[in-house]
Amino acid sequence: MGSVNSGGSDGRFNRRAITVDEAQRRVLAAAARTASGHVPLAAAGGRRLAQQLLATSVWPPFARAGLDGYAVRAADTAEASPQSPAALRVVDTVAAGGLALAAVQPGTAARIMTGAPVPPGADAVVMLEQTAEGMAGGERTALVKAAARPGQNVAPQGEEFRLGSAIAGPGELLRPGHIALLATFGYASVPVYRRPRVAIFATGNELLPVEAPLAPGHIRDSNSAMVAAMIRQHGGEPLLCGALPDEPAAVREALRGIGGEADMIVTTGGVSVGDYDAMALLLRSLPRYEEVPGWTSASPETLLFNRVSMRPGSPTSAAWMDGKLVLALSGNPGACFTGFELLGVPALRAMQGDPSPYHRKVHAQLAREIGKGSPHDRYVRVSLQYGEDGRLYADPLAFGKSSMTASLAEAEALAVIPSGSSGAEAGRIVEAWLLT
Repeated sequence: MGSVNSGGSDGRFNRRAITVDEAQRRVLAAAARTASGHVPLAAAGGRRLAQQLLATSVWPPFARAGLDGYAVRAADTAEASPQSPAALRVVDTVAAGGLALAAVQPGTAARIMTGAPVPPGADAVVMLEQTAEGMAGGERTALVKAAARPGQNVAPQGEEFRLGSAIAGPGELLRPGHIALLATFGYASVPVYRRPRVAIFATGNELLPVEAPLAPGHIRDSNSAMVAAMIRQHGGEPLLCGALPDEPAAVREALRGIGGEADMIVTTGGVSVGDYDAMALLLRSLPRYEEVPGWTSASPETLLFNRVSMRPGSPTSAAWMDGKLVLALSGNPGACFTGFELLGVPALRAMQGDPSPYHRKVHAQLAREIGKGSPHDRYVRVSLQYGEDGRLYADPLAFGKSSMTASLAEAEALAVIPSGSSGAEAGRIVEAWLLT
């Protein structure tokens, strides 16, 4: 890293804001995808797939009964009714996991269980509740009380998958349904991207460990634990590195010292324009993104940006240092939360191969007025609910200032209020970024 320019206030306020979209683009360009490896199938849930996986057979591999009943020829039941059931001689009983020992010929049927192979000759299964058992000429007979259609209650061979059909693609988040499919096709181990390791540093002389008693002029470090939880929620592994003093040299050494242990670094605090904002002073020493034509991750250490056109969290900054992305967030909890949600979450997703790392967005109607305007787009914490009219409403939460934590747990989305001299009236349709 370059040396810290600790000279006067020149440049301290010379911070050009870029849009959230541009900040996301630069962060994603610096978010190096992690390596991949295999994990046991039982541990693959919630991971991102590293390569496309294909069906290893047709599925179902044979025509299967969809329920308990009798396998029949539909033509033999065409005239069946409760008053005049079709009497079919039972030639076999087929259990799940078994095989039929006799074909179903005209005038015969086979007792069959759910999931069992449909015997040759049968083209329908009649549910047990529509049948009765009897004897005719000393032989077991099924009395079918309803006409069956060809294909009724039969899952045809290959109905769901052909051999070589795609099960899931690279970057896909493996949900329980995927795990069932992978087990179905014999994938005992699964290629996934490694969980990104993210180092978390808090800066500020005022910070105390969570377990410490409060002291005058001090607060407990809540940001580190919050960011760690957000990292876990989105597939990463947090490395809690503790608090750092408001000294640029100490911060620089700490970031260097993490070395290859982390794929990404997140700091909280010290990014504003105060005399003791260590991260801001450190980042000012780096070449600016605009000064590095054609920037790529092979470029030297670079300040990607040090101001974003958003509220809360406009001092949010990012840099490329020692071959990894450094995301420097505000120390105000609300701004820290918003900054990581808008920039850290897409980065984590991209590092795990997610081809669509951005937030899902919906449109909702504001339930209450947001009175204050802002020179930057505002990302307002809201809860979401459907009204009796069937419309989706975004309800701005109380205690929404950048320094406040009370509403963080209730936030379900960030409603975007465009910049302007006024806020937004109740009933206005806004874009809401879902916090999932």
